[in-house]
Amino acid sequence: MISAPTPEAPHWVQVLLSLLGVLGGTTGLAAIAAVVAQRGKFKADAADTLTEAALTLVQPLQMRITELENEALGARSELALLREQVNQLQFVVRVLSRTLDRWRTAVHAPDATLRKIRQVVAESERLAEDR
Repeated sequence: MISAPTPEAPHWVQVLLSLLGVLGGTTGLAAIAAVVAQRGKFKADAADTLTEAALTLVQPLQMRITELENEALGARSELALLREQVNQLQFVVRVLSRTLDRWRTAVHAPDATLRKIRQVVAESERLAEDR
């Protein structure tokens, strides 16, 4: 029996058919397509996992930052109040210092008498009441 030679197919067709045979035909291609499609899902799952881990670490820090900001605000408010009190005390010290200087001058005056000293003290008391 004489058989006719089989026509040769292009090389790429032979490679494709061989590859299909190795991969199991349609089942192999479906598996490859599924893996390619799942790559994006794997990346998304990894990104979600990283995001959740980061949020788990960041949330306590954000709460602590909020606490510290509230404490700082309270400290600033208290500091402003204390500065005002210091200013008032400095004013009182200056007034008392001037009063003491007037009394000292009255006591050390060459013509100092008990009556004049009492008069200076009474005048200082009137000035203090006027304030």
